[in-house]
Amino acid sequence: MKRLSKFSRSVRGKIVLITGAASGMGRATAELFSDEGAVVIVTDLNKETIDNVVNKIKNNGNQAEGFVLDVSIKSNIQDVVKNIIEKFGGIDILINNAGIALPTEINDNEFESFWDRTHNVLLKGQAILIRECLPFIEKSDTPRIVNISSTEGLGASPMHSPYTSAKHGVIGLTRSLAVELGKKGITVNCICPGPINTSMTKKIPEKDKEIYSKRRVPLRRYGDAEEVAHATLNFCLPSSSFITGAVLAVDGGLTIKRA
Repeated sequence: MKRLSKFSRSVRGKIVLITGAASGMGRATAELFSDEGAVVIVTDLNKETIDNVVNKIKNNGNQAEGFVLDVSIKSNIQDVVKNIIEKFGGIDILINNAGIALPTEINDNEFESFWDRTHNVLLKGQAILIRECLPFIEKSDTPRIVNISSTEGLGASPMHSPYTSAKHGVIGLTRSLAVELGKKGITVNCICPGPINTSMTKKIPEKDKEIYSKRRVPLRRYGDAEEVAHATLNFCLPSSSFITGAVLAVDGGLTIKRA
């Protein structure tokens, strides 16, 4: 049957680099992209958890490769990108998902070290990874960059100033690069997850999650990591070629609720 539309919704064969891909939203994103036929590059801090994801994807008949990557170390980023290019020849899609949360008050003794570590991972790491991948992404026929921020990037919570400021910065980075890289046809978009069931929220008692959701979230529940992954995938489709600089809250309505 002849297609009536001209834009594709397939990422089959696309080379996708995902940071923080061994657990939570990153893992859900890796598994979703593999289901859609992409070649998935799984990066994270722990080789064992990376191998678990890679083996699961390969055992399902799809392509994946894993690399240990600390996004706060520039030389590590450069080595991983070099290895990816040597093995796969290019990068079509970059998903900056690696995260860290170190709660601290402004007058805590560890504030400065927590600030530096948080910003190096959440903000500077994203910028450096984009810089290193850019010469290859710009050669793609569907160049896509998706940065993961948070609803903290749209608001604020106490004891999270390093995290909140970094997540606000990710939104600024996204918008600035969308304008800067638009002339090259590269789209740069941002996802802001709200309350999501991941390893980072696993320690919260289920009763507390239920109370919070009923009070703050119009959909009255925590989201699933795969729901965030689908939002990310949508930004990466060839058909999403005229969407750039967008900031999408995947939060069950959290950020619009006022009462």
